[in-house]
Amino acid sequence: MGPGRRDAHLRETVLRAAVDILEREGAGALSMREVARRAGVSHQAPYHYFSDRASILASIAEEGFNMLADSFHVALTEAGDVSEACFTAYINMAREHPGHFRVMFRPEMCAIDEYEGSRVAGERAFGALMQLVRRVAPGDISQDEAFTWAVALWSQAHGFATLLLDGPLLRKLSPGQTVESLISGVARLSLLDTSGMHGRH
Repeated sequence: MGPGRRDAHLRETVLRAAVDILEREGAGALSMREVARRAGVSHQAPYHYFSDRASILASIAEEGFNMLADSFHVALTEAGDVSEACFTAYINMAREHPGHFRVMFRPEMCAIDEYEGSRVAGERAFGALMQLVRRVAPGDISQDEAFTWAVALWSQAHGFATLLLDGPLLRKLSPGQTVESLISGVARLSLLDTSGMHGRH
């Protein structure tokens, strides 16, 4: 393994250790020293790739936004009902990558807009959401209306995902009810709520 690949591998090892800490113990347990210990590297090794704790968090957020954007693009390309597919993709990203999800929308952890990579990735994910709106909106709508619709869909998906990860939602499932059936049902109801925009055209 050459120096470049070795560096990339070590950076990835450090990043994966940080994600593991976030998922198992939360952001309060994340420190450069603990990341180094979990990664099995020297205490100084993480500093070769990340200037501080905030830059690690920004890199994790960047990964998360890119995963979300990729999931949206798959849904937009392959799904029949793209609205429900994108809603489900958002929820599944949060379920499968809770460490990333808990960092992506928490400015008190790191100022994401101050890091070009995370800022661009966040814009990419929102751009995919705007693509969805343009796909499903009836006729021509203004930029302001498209933005309003995108925020409505985003708020619904994000609220559901947060309740699922950090709230009491799982404890309230009835016997025999699955998370998947709940996601599908909530997606359909949420998308009906936004259909009121159809009456404007």
